[in-house]
Amino acid sequence: MKKLMVLALSAGLFTTAKSQKVYLQGGVNLANISTSTSGATQKNNMLTTFNVGIMGRSNVSEPIALEAGFLLDGRGSKADTYTTASTDDNYVKTKFNPLYLEIPVNLIVRLPLESKSNIFVNAGPYIAMGIGGKSKVETKFLGVVSKSSTDIEFNNDNPSTSQQEDASYDKLKRFDYGVNLGAGFDLGKILLKANYGLGLAKINSTQTDNSANDKNKYRTVSISVGIPLGGK
Repeated sequence: MKKLMVLALSAGLFTTAKSQKVYLQGGVNLANISTSTSGATQKNNMLTTFNVGIMGRSNVSEPIALEAGFLLDGRGSKADTYTTASTDDNYVKTKFNPLYLEIPVNLIVRLPLESKSNIFVNAGPYIAMGIGGKSKVETKFLGVVSKSSTDIEFNNDNPSTSQQEDASYDKLKRFDYGVNLGAGFDLGKILLKANYGLGLAKINSTQTDNSANDKNKYRTVSISVGIPLGGK
């Protein structure tokens, strides 16, 4: 894991520095967490959050390119539980919104269109480090509303070891990794992107990453806009 982090960071720095197109990216994340052994997100609701950062692409005029960068990425999920048929009373609403610094590295394949624009597809790995976020709970019983908010904590586990140091049930693993799959339009002065982030790491700090099931992994749909810098 430690070597993977170093390689991804190096790729991000190199591609952003040497790329022929550097662009600012921002958009909406529809975040969720898998709850079934098959990796589905049953009984959880998507949480609307955001992504923002800087990305770089090499070989602007070629059909195949490398893309990498740095993103501030919102993850998480929300769940509403009602104890009666009414949705106005007797409920528990939870919202879990961690923030990660993500380094994606994508292979880009372009299909040219007119006027220097193109359709593209992308795929590649990402790594991410948890840096903050909030967990919020709202309850209402017999007309009485109660709200609480706590900072999300991350354990300080060394990613180069198999042991989980400083793990507990109320903490997340600091490091996440997975695969991005996406597509979009590069219209020259603007990029329109859709992406699916498939998390491969169990996020609870007490759990080991094994192949027994795919519970407690991030699932994030992103819709983003990119604005090139320097008019490229």
